[in-house]
Amino acid sequence: MAKFLLTATYTGGGLEGLTADGGTVRVEVVRALVENAGGRLEALYFSFGQYDTYVICDLPDAVTAAAVAIAVRAGGLVNARLIPLLTPEQVDAVVNLPVAYRQPGH
Repeated sequence: MAKFLLTATYTGGGLEGLTADGGTVRVEVVRALVENAGGRLEALYFSFGQYDTYVICDLPDAVTAAAVAIAVRAGGLVNARLIPLLTPEQVDAVVNLPVAYRQPGH
């Protein structure tokens, strides 16, 4: 499983739906979405900053994550972005991978 952060901003219509349903209903909708995709919802928080919601979840892979993001955005009431998250151990593995790269102009 891979861990992702989903940030979302509701459109006006999405906020109307949130107002009608309430927060706990939305959490269960998101939980069902993630679980139906083979994942696990770790946390969902509402906010009033740059984004309206922050979701942390595990999904099987990047393809599944893309399918979830497309499904959410296709509805037109939520602008969502899925961001892959790495553990410190994964970063350790990343920085030890040999990668050949030449800087522009060098």
